[in-house]
Amino acid sequence: MDLGLAGRVALVTGGSRGIGRAIAEVLRDEGASVAICGRDAEALAAAARDLAATGARILPVRADIRDRDAVDRMVAEVVGSLGRLDVLVNNAGDPGGTAEGPLERISDGDLLIDFDTKFMGYLRCTRAVVPHLKARGWGRIVNVGGLSGREAGNYTGGIRNLALAHLTRTVALEVGPFGITVNLVHPGNVRASDALNALKARRLAIPVAEVEGRALQNAIRRPVEHREIAELVAFLASARAAAITGETLGVSGGVGKAVVL
Repeated sequence: MDLGLAGRVALVTGGSRGIGRAIAEVLRDEGASVAICGRDAEALAAAARDLAATGARILPVRADIRDRDAVDRMVAEVVGSLGRLDVLVNNAGDPGGTAEGPLERISDGDLLIDFDTKFMGYLRCTRAVVPHLKARGWGRIVNVGGLSGREAGNYTGGIRNLALAHLTRTVALEVGPFGITVNLVHPGNVRASDALNALKARRLAIPVAEVEGRALQNAIRRPVEHREIAELVAFLASARAAAITGETLGVSGGVGKAVVL
């Protein structure tokens, strides 16, 4: 299926690693020019070199989405360098949230930083991009959240991802008449590196083996691959998904028994 992404320009925040990197790869493979944003200049440069090895147009942009001025400069740089902007993928943020564990251990600072990055950062990027999409009469915004938004147990990860569902629907209703769609993708437990599994184990004070085991607690009995998430994002960013907007879609491999309407 031709997704109609050839010649489009996409901006992927958090695009140098993990899910964001996979999204950038799939969009590139579909013929889009891709700008990747992040805070780590070295990681951005390395990812850009790898992504550009096929001859694609790849633009690394260092920016902190917690800073509105930095976001505005980032969007201006993308449009100035690549000539247009058609697709925004909001993906930046700490995987799983920064404030886990019992209530008495939750830090106000951790909670506010996480919310400022994942929720307010998405809002800032969306606000900066929408005028460019309106001017073209076409656009796609895909937000990457997390399944913690559908179940209790994680203070910042759950709250920010639940809030993203509301933000997604609200923006979709506002910009729909301009040919712009906005959707939210909730990844499930993805195949993670040993380092990321170890970090999560330390945060939750559980063995690494238990963290790894949780990724198998779904219908397909394996972790979800980054590219499987990226392929859904690419479809939602495409011309083929014009009638899908304001929706929240899970890519979990079938986690849990709840029926989500």
